[in-house]
Amino acid sequence: METTSLSADYLVIGGGAMGMAFTDVLISETDATVIMVDKHHQPGGHWNDAYPYVRLHQPSSFYGVNSRNLGSDTIDQTGWNKGLYELATNSEVCAYFDQVMQQQFLPSGRIQYFPMCEYQGGDRFVSLVSHGDYRVQANKVVDATYMHVAVPSMRDPSYEVSPEAECVPPNQLPRAGGQFQRYVVVGAGKTGMDACLWLLKNDVDPIAITWIMPRDSWMLDRAMIQPGAALFDNSVAGFFAQQLQAIVAADSIDDLFERLNACGQLLRLDGQLKPTMYRCATVTKLELGQLRRIDNIVRLGRVQRIDGDCIVLDEGTIPTDTSTLHVDCSADGLERRPTVPTFDGEKITLQSLRTCQQVFSAAFIGHVEATYEDEDMKNKLCTPVPHPDSHIDWLNTTLANSLNQAQWLQDESLQKWLLDSRLDGFRGLLRALTTTDPDLQAAAQSMGENMLPSIVKLQALLAEVEAN
Repeated sequence: METTSLSADYLVIGGGAMGMAFTDVLISETDATVIMVDKHHQPGGHWNDAYPYVRLHQPSSFYGVNSRNLGSDTIDQTGWNKGLYELATNSEVCAYFDQVMQQQFLPSGRIQYFPMCEYQGGDRFVSLVSHGDYRVQANKVVDATYMHVAVPSMRDPSYEVSPEAECVPPNQLPRAGGQFQRYVVVGAGKTGMDACLWLLKNDVDPIAITWIMPRDSWMLDRAMIQPGAALFDNSVAGFFAQQLQAIVAADSIDDLFERLNACGQLLRLDGQLKPTMYRCATVTKLELGQLRRIDNIVRLGRVQRIDGDCIVLDEGTIPTDTSTLHVDCSADGLERRPTVPTFDGEKITLQSLRTCQQVFSAAFIGHVEATYEDEDMKNKLCTPVPHPDSHIDWLNTTLANSLNQAQWLQDESLQKWLLDSRLDGFRGLLRALTTTDPDLQAAAQSMGENMLPSIVKLQALLAEVEAN
């Protein structure tokens, strides 16, 4: 088959949320041309494979691309997110990214989009449908797939499953749910929480739910991070003021987490246990109350094998049977990837620059690429923050976030961009520095007084961990 030759300033690999957010800023702030290649049939990346009842875990206002609002900034009046800003559904997110592509990117005349195509490395990609071969001449290649987001439907369980046992990804719950008497949810992350909440929302008796939880998790309270004048400034500024106060006052890691829990910074399922996992799971207190209705929580490590009559775990065995549906929620959606330079000659690797804020990070990298020329400066501004996994990583990522934010605040033009970026969920920090509101002024003063001491304290606590 004949090879088709193409050319553009940038070759973007991946049409998921990060690739879309980067490209949006790049074409908004430059005259660059882009070729975007993606394996899915439409933009949105893993959202095309996600379970149908998934919603954003953060307000819609903080997601998508900088140039276009997602949702209508309404506050939910019912449900377990009541009183807080809306959370886009899976179908809304997919439709949104398709609209960005069809109504903004393609009409610009500067973007060529190749869905159902796979990048082969170098300058080559191929069609997964026609098998057509393409060669691209581009000044830079942007890897928007490096974070390797995976959802359960994209891979088989990591443990053995007997043919006698029924084990499905959470995508199949709406179709298979009514056929079983009991449910076993495997996985303690946000996907596992979503599966449990879906069962409870559909009136499954909590007694019929078993939740396999290898590690208990620290969770974020969604009410603490909200947009809008009424909720946004006070919640964000107050959130960080309290966070810094807790860090400075803590005399040990255990004491720090008790303080963070006491002031509502971090939530936990069981107040008697010390969680060892932190993966940015975000819930409301109403959702947490529902999850606490489930008493049958199994803390015997990870699943090794599911047989027809038992589940074998690291530290023991529990019974099961053929009337039980096992729901695999163990995929690593926030895989810890090795950090690499964001800018490396002709290659740009999109990574998180702020804990679990991938789309903001990608947009920020797009702005830095559009604005700065010196590669050392660009990498200094775009220091990756790896995804957290353990409670100790809360300290690591909080420290890294603080150091990045301090670096950004040294540049006045960058401050303005951050203040205008709708994807920046931390704009309240900048607003608190210039406000005349007395409450926000007090929060700003507290943050100013505690910023450096908190960095010093986090470094000292982490040094203790390394020493032990």
